[in-house]
Amino acid sequence: MGNIAYVKGDATKPLGIGNKIIVHVCNDIGGWGKGFVVAISRRWKSPEINFRNWYKSKDGFVLGAVQFVQVEENLWIANLIGQHDIKRRGKQNIPIRYEAIAEGMQSVVQKAKELNASVHMPRIGCGLAGGKWENIELILEQSLLKNHIKTTVYDFE
Repeated sequence: MGNIAYVKGDATKPLGIGNKIIVHVCNDIGGWGKGFVVAISRRWKSPEINFRNWYKSKDGFVLGAVQFVQVEENLWIANLIGQHDIKRRGKQNIPIRYEAIAEGMQSVVQKAKELNASVHMPRIGCGLAGGKWENIELILEQSLLKNHIKTTVYDFE
């Protein structure tokens, strides 16, 4: 099993060569406008447009689902629905849904294998969604790393 590479930088500008997938966490109420999605929308319009259309269609738009949007020749954005709602209701009731992240990561594993792609992300689920990185890291180990998928996590400078 490999290790997660931690780097300082911008997750919308993933390092390395070959096919790459940028994973980020979306909510299940169709909201797009705060957090990492702002950086995504600054660089590419299609992930937001596709996400909003997916939400409107309700076609498979559920926790744990992932939508892959190709934005460049070797680059895909994975819109992973891993948070319920957007509001924190006390310490215990935060938006992150670890089971949904784990389920979505199985789709990311399949897509990464199919494309022979590396996976890149900020510390997903740990900002607005209120999650703990050690829980996310465990999910990444049990999905991506277990399947020998090169994984890079970016801490914005």
